[in-house]
Amino acid sequence: MRQLTEEEKLATVMVYTNDMLARGEVIAKENARVSIWLRTQGVPNYIHLHKPQVISFAGGTPKTFAFSEIFIPTVQVAAFHLAPPAREVLDYDASEQNRMMQSMDVMVGPFVLKGKIRISMQTDVATSLDVMRTLWLSIYDAEIANPHLPQFNIQVPMLLVNSNYVTLGIT
Repeated sequence: MRQLTEEEKLATVMVYTNDMLARGEVIAKENARVSIWLRTQGVPNYIHLHKPQVISFAGGTPKTFAFSEIFIPTVQVAAFHLAPPAREVLDYDASEQNRMMQSMDVMVGPFVLKGKIRISMQTDVATSLDVMRTLWLSIYDAEIANPHLPQFNIQVPMLLVNSNYVTLGIT
């Protein structure tokens, strides 16, 4: 890995695709909010992870891999978050009027997330999702599990999911 400048930092993140999970370090600007990085205009074509640990779910039985670096096409990313215990300020104003948290189950490839989305109190979930028109949807207070890995259970205050690659359910 190259030497970091004074204006850069390392952040450990978890990146999910439809058939893989990678946990590794990204280089970000010192003042960047990594938790919303994929929403910014400066997002690269590839998520460049240093020292990644990878679990592949392609072909049935999960397989693990380790690399010194890996490049994941950003267009294939289904979900993204800071690796616990890291935290950043959430991406909304809690004092904003007429908003509520709606519990949702989110299917991301082989992962199931139980969390909440923030929507208007003036409408229902279906209408909110239709009018949001955002590629990256924030999920809050999420618990992430995988039925193929019973020991895998992560809780994060916030993650981004790519609305093109996930299925949302209300239980």
